[in-house]
Amino acid sequence: MFEDVSVIGAGRAGTAIAARLRERGVSVREDGELRLLCVPDRAIAEVAAGIQPGPWVAHVSGATPLAALAPHRRRFSVHPLQTLVRGRGPEQLDGAWAGVTAEDGDAHARALWLAETLGLRPFELADDRRVVYHAGAAIASNFLVTLYRVASGLVAEAGAPPEALVPLMSRTIENGFELTGPIARGDWETVERHREVLRGTDFEGLYETLLEATRA
Repeated sequence: MFEDVSVIGAGRAGTAIAARLRERGVSVREDGELRLLCVPDRAIAEVAAGIQPGPWVAHVSGATPLAALAPHRRRFSVHPLQTLVRGRGPEQLDGAWAGVTAEDGDAHARALWLAETLGLRPFELADDRRVVYHAGAAIASNFLVTLYRVASGLVAEAGAPPEALVPLMSRTIENGFELTGPIARGDWETVERHREVLRGTDFEGLYETLLEATRA
């Protein structure tokens, strides 16, 4: 679909995407048929505005609407629904899902081509639902880090190894997020003991919020 692509931005996403394109035989160079913006959300509109109309322009943001790519009309978005780190390569993209947003059939076909070339599993993402979608993604990934750090602090305080939580968290995912533990079995006495030990700490409010959300 595209023989050459300009990957604009050399951060975690841009580095992994450029490497994957090269693996798949796509030329990554300046002035490509597609200008793929892998820059922070706040910079997308400015970078897009600085590109002369003509080539296709796309971004990989989850929350940013296609309007940010103005004045370009040949545009689309592919958002890899994956957490990417610098210490790993393009294999991070393998099997991940990707939100695809396009305004016409031609753009849609090109967005699907990019997603599949990157090794992603595409799904349709409505432009006006991007922010709520991205909020869900942030909760699933970013707040998982927060939860681990809070939990590991409590476990360490008890003298247990924080790394022992990793198999527990991994198995919860493997089990399809089936809820177990005191809330699932209605053991409110144990829950109340949790609340007592956390009362007055920095984690009291977090526990109460998660308790109510889980109980619901």
